[in-house]
Amino acid sequence: MMTKFKPGLLTKIIIAICLGILFSLFSPLWVVRIFATINGIFGNFLGFIIPLLILGLVAPGIADLGKGAGKLLAITAAIAYGSTIVAGFFSYFTTRWSLPLLINPDETLTGSGIELAENIGAFFSIEMPPLMGVTTSLVLAFVIGLGVSAVNGQKLRSALWEFRDIIILIIKDVIIPLLPLYIFGIFLKIGAEGQVSSVLSLFFKIILVIFAMHIILLLVQFILAGIISGKNPLKALITMLPAYVTALGTQSSAATIPVTLAQAKKNGVDDEIADFVIPLCATIHLSGSMLKIVSCAFAVMYMSGMNTGFDLFAGFIMMLGITMVAAPGVPGGAIMAAVALLQSMLGFDQTLTGLMIALYITMDSFGTACNVTGDGAIALVLNKIYKKQVR
Repeated sequence: MMTKFKPGLLTKIIIAICLGILFSLFSPLWVVRIFATINGIFGNFLGFIIPLLILGLVAPGIADLGKGAGKLLAITAAIAYGSTIVAGFFSYFTTRWSLPLLINPDETLTGSGIELAENIGAFFSIEMPPLMGVTTSLVLAFVIGLGVSAVNGQKLRSALWEFRDIIILIIKDVIIPLLPLYIFGIFLKIGAEGQVSSVLSLFFKIILVIFAMHIILLLVQFILAGIISGKNPLKALITMLPAYVTALGTQSSAATIPVTLAQAKKNGVDDEIADFVIPLCATIHLSGSMLKIVSCAFAVMYMSGMNTGFDLFAGFIMMLGITMVAAPGVPGGAIMAAVALLQSMLGFDQTLTGLMIALYITMDSFGTACNVTGDGAIALVLNKIYKKQVR
């Protein structure tokens, strides 16, 4: 029997972009305004749900990280966070250097582009003010997570996990399925304003930059891991390639854990270290996702004529490294966890957020593949540290 074809999120996003551009060529203004209305409602819903998303994902994550905290856990978390932060700053400086070389100074999204796209108004709007600010939700998540870990509160821990399940359900069954429609509306508006060529040119150029950065980042990670562990870095990286390829298909670090575990053990990592490090890093080590988000954010802001100063991005990268722990293991989960900071710290509006989501998801599988492959490098380092402690 023939299996029914079910397109993935990436396929749906690409189709939405193409259809948005196509329909913008002949759709009357009232049609564009209908989708502007839908996008406005969906954008307001995102603004409402984001603080709850941060609270519902970060708090139980912090509580679990603190559970049974030991030296090895602390070292693993520190290395994973450090790797993610380094990837963020590497991405910022590389994109800041390379993008002006690739983009014509006159090729921007300002003027007749994004700003005019905002003039295509919605028919009506439904206000959904958030229950709290993003910073408040982050602080509250840390306070509750650390508190539950300290007092070993089983009832509150159970409640946190049930709340987390609700948030993940909303992401999987509401937000992610509606994203293609949201992206369609964004590109319908952009196409109606005649800015399709600038946007597609940006997409192509930043994809090339990010792919090159992924290769460099993985080489650096495994060279450092090889120096510390005494392993051949290229051989270790090649051994991890099955995990890389698997992640390209699954778009999920969590779904790739069995393959990542098997390949890490083939690299000589002890079973007990691999069984501990790989599942943990699948949650807290997101260097590939960090690299993509920072580069995409810089590109969108640069093309929109916004401030892209180091002082602005430094704080964003440090906070994003923490927020990435909240990213659920579903396609597009990392960007949804980062939307709050994009809006609160970098000043993204609904249109720029839609562009950012589309650009990120176009390369989602490559970021996930970079994440899980880098987990193998961290496992090599932790294995060496563990052996030294045993001795």
